[in-house]
Amino acid sequence: MNLETMFAPRETPRLVLRRLRADDGLSILRYMSDSKVTVWLPEGTLNAEQAREFAVRNSGAQAKAVGVVHKTSQVLIGHMMFHPWFGARTHEIGWVFAREHQGLGYATEAATSLLAYAFEILKCHRVIATCQPENKASWRVMEKLGMRREAHFRRGHQLRPGGEWCDEYFYALLADEHASTRAVDERSGG
Repeated sequence: MNLETMFAPRETPRLVLRRLRADDGLSILRYMSDSKVTVWLPEGTLNAEQAREFAVRNSGAQAKAVGVVHKTSQVLIGHMMFHPWFGARTHEIGWVFAREHQGLGYATEAATSLLAYAFEILKCHRVIATCQPENKASWRVMEKLGMRREAHFRRGHQLRPGGEWCDEYFYALLADEHASTRAVDERSGG
């Protein structure tokens, strides 16, 4: 299964998650050229050509990202990395949002929808996420999602080619844990 053939737009209360389009390059450039947004990302900031290539690459059969559009403004405010990981029935999830859209719960809202897609539609066994320990906002989202920290890799991740070696947190959520969390949410009206 790939995002091009299987991923239909998903709506949350404030967002629409959709496949990226080849013409999303300028919108992606708007936030991916901001060094404060990309400080934790392996690719760092993107220039116009790189943003265009990212949009084109992630609009086709090999897509590894999903666009996040704000319902009210209809503006692409970020993207969710979402792709198979090397383990069987395992996907990796991640998030990048424009600076002005950070800290508003959008990553948690979008990730909650993608986790439901992963476990209920794709029948994943496991979803993983990683971040640097200093990226507190990211690991707090992982914990809000019910993900558990499984590892702290010491200097196991090179942030950029030729760059410094960083520590990395590794989080995961299993299908049965997701089902249990959903059942509790439904019983409590959440």
